[in-house]
Amino acid sequence: MPDVTQEQVLEALKAVTDPDRGGNIVDLDMLQGLTVKDGKVSFAIEVDPARGPELEGLRQAAEDAAKSVPGVKAVAAILTAERPAPQLMPDNQAEFTKMELPTIQSVVAVASGKGGVGKSTTAVNLALALAADGKSVGIIDADIYGPSIPRMLGITEQPVQSESGQIVPLTAHGIECMSMGFMVDEATPIIWRGPMATGALEQLFSDVEWGELDVLVVDMPPGTGDIHLTLSQRIPLSGVVIVSTPQDIALADARKGLNMFRKVDVPVFGIVENMSYFLCPDNGKRYYIFGQDGAKREAENLEVDFLGEVPLDTRIRETSDEGQPIVATDPGNEHSETYRAIAAKVWDKIAAQI
Repeated sequence: MPDVTQEQVLEALKAVTDPDRGGNIVDLDMLQGLTVKDGKVSFAIEVDPARGPELEGLRQAAEDAAKSVPGVKAVAAILTAERPAPQLMPDNQAEFTKMELPTIQSVVAVASGKGGVGKSTTAVNLALALAADGKSVGIIDADIYGPSIPRMLGITEQPVQSESGQIVPLTAHGIECMSMGFMVDEATPIIWRGPMATGALEQLFSDVEWGELDVLVVDMPPGTGDIHLTLSQRIPLSGVVIVSTPQDIALADARKGLNMFRKVDVPVFGIVENMSYFLCPDNGKRYYIFGQDGAKREAENLEVDFLGEVPLDTRIRETSDEGQPIVATDPGNEHSETYRAIAAKVWDKIAAQI
């Protein structure tokens, strides 16, 4: 069967009419961020904020129309609306209703103040370490603009929809996984405004057929933007793990991220120091390339737990790039033991809330 094209999807979506405005959603320029890849379709429908709660039927109709195109295997359609970003004020929290996740016992976010500190590698190996301890685990790649979890887990399959219409998460190394990376080509940028990205994120929680999970690990995008705020306001987070490298510039950004989660009343489980040192294979000496004990001191200053230190090691990098994360493929490795020790501390934090 020939590949599905954007033109075919657009033609199908012209059959979907806005009930108030009278025209179809394509000609009214309501369609945003349409991507079509290997039979997987994703898009957003931009609507007036005041009408948003009333237009679930429009979203469903658009999703059904896209599904009707021969060759389409999965559709992710979201409603989005331009509105002022919510302020990080405690009183504002009362305006948001937490999403119900009946099959998921706990949700743990893994975050960092800046990119390039190994947050995704930490999230994947933390999830696998929890699974190695007998927990049922899932992972969400919430980095809408730069999804990397599919590659790190070695997942190349495409998600499908169940009979109920939900997306079935893919499984690798014993954990369930969902990512926007399944919906777009790795080299294709996702050019979405903040409300579109946060709407897509909510669907990774609500429209996925998650199994009975002890822990759902969420790999956050770097920084402190709309996605972080939406997650903390809409998702019942058990807590957050902050990842940083030892140098001052990374710690300054990590401090901002940590304080943001505190302000919106999300428990901070602690700090993981990544790339703590380089262990030279020739002489066995440790070299503190980015400084020594920076994250440990910062944890003390901020009065949060220091969860552990992970070295800068070629083996960790290679296994992640190959889709064979070290905790899953080399459980006896000393670095795998480090991740398991971190996971044990995280689970203790979760268990204290149950």
